[in-house]
Amino acid sequence: MGTTPAGHSLHRPRTDRVVFGVSAGLTLAFVLWGGLSTDSLADVSSKLLEVVIHNGGWAFVLAASGFVVFALWLAFSRYGRITLGKEGERPEFRTVSWIAMMFSAGMGIGLMFYGVNEPLTHFVDPPPGNEPVDAGARMADAMATTLFHWTLHPWAIYAVVGLAIAYSAFRRNRRQTISATFTPLIGEKAANGAPGRVIDILAIIATLFGSAASLGLGALQIGSGVQELDWMSTVGTGLLVAIIAFLTLCFVVSAVSGVEKGIQWLSNINMVLAALLVVFLFVAGPTVLQLDLIPTSIGAYFADLPEMAARTEASAGDDVATWLSGWTVFYWAWWISWTPFVGMFIARISRGRTIRQFIGGVILVPSVVSLIWFSVLGGTGMRLQENGAGIAGEATPEGQLFAVLNEFPIAGVTSLVVMILVGIFFVSGADAASIVMGTLSQKGTLEPHRFVVIFWGALTGAVAAIMLLIGEGGTTALDGLQNLTILAAVPFTVVMIGLCVALMKDLRQDARIQRSERGEEAVELAVITGSEKYDGDFELRIGPAEDVDMNEVRRRADTSELTRIEAEHRSEEEEREHLQPRKQ
Repeated sequence: MGTTPAGHSLHRPRTDRVVFGVSAGLTLAFVLWGGLSTDSLADVSSKLLEVVIHNGGWAFVLAASGFVVFALWLAFSRYGRITLGKEGERPEFRTVSWIAMMFSAGMGIGLMFYGVNEPLTHFVDPPPGNEPVDAGARMADAMATTLFHWTLHPWAIYAVVGLAIAYSAFRRNRRQTISATFTPLIGEKAANGAPGRVIDILAIIATLFGSAASLGLGALQIGSGVQELDWMSTVGTGLLVAIIAFLTLCFVVSAVSGVEKGIQWLSNINMVLAALLVVFLFVAGPTVLQLDLIPTSIGAYFADLPEMAARTEASAGDDVATWLSGWTVFYWAWWISWTPFVGMFIARISRGRTIRQFIGGVILVPSVVSLIWFSVLGGTGMRLQENGAGIAGEATPEGQLFAVLNEFPIAGVTSLVVMILVGIFFVSGADAASIVMGTLSQKGTLEPHRFVVIFWGALTGAVAAIMLLIGEGGTTALDGLQNLTILAAVPFTVVMIGLCVALMKDLRQDARIQRSERGEEAVELAVITGSEKYDGDFELRIGPAEDVDMNEVRRRADTSELTRIEAEHRSEEEEREHLQPRKQ
């Protein structure tokens, strides 16, 4: 089984009692609070969210765009050639499986939940300040806003954390924890001490609430599917909790089977099922409109990107503030709350890839898939709404996908496929999260103890149930999921900014970068010395290395340069003396 990057045996992972104990204690306290006084928890979370959105919304907007710029700059810079592992090391997973796993873990349930809902919502009710003149303009505007929330920004956020962890663990041979990435910034002693433990605790809390929110969304959508298939006339909170309990058991079983056996197998199955669903709607739905939306959406996205990225409460008053709290700011906080487990997971499966390959794969490939996904599902929903289907007004957010499928043949079969998709996305995303939380609480081991994985898996399910219990289903339950997720993300946003600073310090000291700089310096010194010594008539050769004192070479080069400057100065003085008139 080998060893962890830090050299710890994978056979006997060691639990950090402080990280595990504090994280578990805080989470259990939350579960007890929600179970004993649900109304109190709902009231407190709602008030805290209002404070965060009003006073800190600008920070989420600015930070999210900053992560995009930082990630893309790294990919195109000289750092892009650095391997996340030893030089020449081959990737651990095939590219297709690599893409399927990171996509499934990153936003699988979210795509199922919002695939129809978000474009349709913006089509019916455009963002404040936007006034599309006709249905075509409304569609383009809705797709641009949707892509803004689901393409470059979220995946750049994931890429920043995943890259820092992968570089630290596989290139620097540190523990695979969030705290270890801060070593160049706060020192190894602090990273392994109290400051590092605080960072890992915050990462576990954000991971747990972010993944629990996705589980809650999955339960809401499966419950809606039960109603659409007429298995039950109404779905209450009790059934939703039962769904969470059953799927929690499934992902615990998957998680203890390991990354290769569990997540890879489920992710590949889900990729095939998702592709079949898209192909069905592409063929049965408004095919030409879906194809038209792809270039139209890209153009509208880049045309509106500056305005969307700069949209804050100051841009158009209270209407924008309310809208942002339900969409953009909520999304940025939500993605950030997912970054510990998604970032650590994509780091775990990305060993052997270069920084350029990593960022290109993590950002661009899922963004293209999201473009196609929303063009097909969202385009179909908008066309049906335009033709008078009334989906936006009649169906709940989680039920709008099923309402779209009901307009086409074999609705029962396709609705069942959607429920299976959501269930597998639930399992594959949640077992990735439970493994990551086990890694964080066991000092970075790549294969945490089964008991620890099961504990975090069960606790995640419990938190998801409490988040749903805040309301009584439907929109209220969705609000409860969103509110608590945003609050859990606030402290980790600060951690992410520090992580970027630490990563840059690491990259500047990378062996490959240092060799490149020394090579450039050596060539420059050789050219200066050759020009001075041989009057420009020289050549550079590569041969067996000899004992060379680089300090002596620099001294000689500096001396030659100084001699040349002094000679030029004397020549200028002599010329001035020659030009001065002689005294009589």
